[in-house]
Amino acid sequence: MNLSAQQLKNAKADAQRTLKLFDGGGLFLEITPSNSRRWRLKYRFAGKEKLLSLGLFPLISLKDARQKRDDAKRLLSNGIDPSAQRKAEKATVTEQARNSFEAVALEWLEQTRGTWKPTHTKTIELRLNNDVFPFVGKRPIAALTPPDLLAVLRRIEGREAIETAHRVRTNFGQIFRYAISTGRIESDPSRDLRGALRPVKVQHLPAVTDPKRLGEVLRMMDGYVGGPIVKAALNLAPLVFVRPGELRMAEWAGIDFDKAEWRYVASKTNTEHIVPLANQSLSILKEIHPLTGAGQYVFPSPRTRLRPMSENAILAALRSLGIPKEEMCGHGFRATARTMLDEILKVPQHLIEHQLAHSVKDSLGRAYNRTTHLAERKEMMQRWADYLDELKGANGTPSH
Repeated sequence: MNLSAQQLKNAKADAQRTLKLFDGGGLFLEITPSNSRRWRLKYRFAGKEKLLSLGLFPLISLKDARQKRDDAKRLLSNGIDPSAQRKAEKATVTEQARNSFEAVALEWLEQTRGTWKPTHTKTIELRLNNDVFPFVGKRPIAALTPPDLLAVLRRIEGREAIETAHRVRTNFGQIFRYAISTGRIESDPSRDLRGALRPVKVQHLPAVTDPKRLGEVLRMMDGYVGGPIVKAALNLAPLVFVRPGELRMAEWAGIDFDKAEWRYVASKTNTEHIVPLANQSLSILKEIHPLTGAGQYVFPSPRTRLRPMSENAILAALRSLGIPKEEMCGHGFRATARTMLDEILKVPQHLIEHQLAHSVKDSLGRAYNRTTHLAERKEMMQRWADYLDELKGANGTPSH
């Protein structure tokens, strides 16, 4: 006897037993004492009686349940167990999800998490979540083609974020190479995107490289009358020419007065870096030590000693001295040192690059470790500090 809509609406189980309402062909609605209503199909396969769940009522209507029953019967007529078929389909869906671009990308990101700074990993994660996953994240990574990837990059390029588009293309390559190594794909479709994007316009950070003008800037910096912490950081910046973030994050634990060294983990390479401290640098640090030496940071925030000073502190100090943004910024001291050590003091470039914490390799392609040429770099840093003193005291250009 077939069920009716009215029967389904009125049927209730008692407080003790589950009620079963049969519709025919093995289909029935199971109603529990808690009023949970589930469609089930009773059938036989390979001589055994089996049950297949077809979903909850009323989400699955009577008509839908009958359709699911008929689909299962067709499988049975072809010698296929509906339960086994469902498990196989679920396994296929799970495997497809595991091999989606998003799943592989997140797996790759997790593998690299310990090799980069957390902020860098977070930046890539946000980039993927905002610009990539909404468009190709759910697709199988093996099915993606160069035009699919280019469409993603064109959207980024369309909002004039050209550098971001190039970085995403780099991330594509990293993810696809990981997919190759884990057996998901055989080739990298992002390789065919070389030259497809508009080039990034290189904007060099402002930096003073004229000796006479640098002497003027250094004298202006010596005359800074702001707080002693910012003044110390401002005066140390040209002597050590590290990245601005590394300077403001400097910790006393990394300063060794006896060895005249500052050790920290370089932000770009995630490796320990050594900055030899010239006598002038040591004097600045010794002068500020009574003020901040009891805390973690050499240059703490004026609001709390638990955080370093603001990333804009040195930039703001330069602006307060009347040094325009088109001429010098905190990062510009690196370019100043790189240019003038090379062109004026004639220091070998590999020593300069190593002191800038850039990746430097020898003739065999091996990366130098942090202690390589340390004696020569100590001599270079003292020579640089002496040269800056000479510029500050000169009315014209020193002879070098």
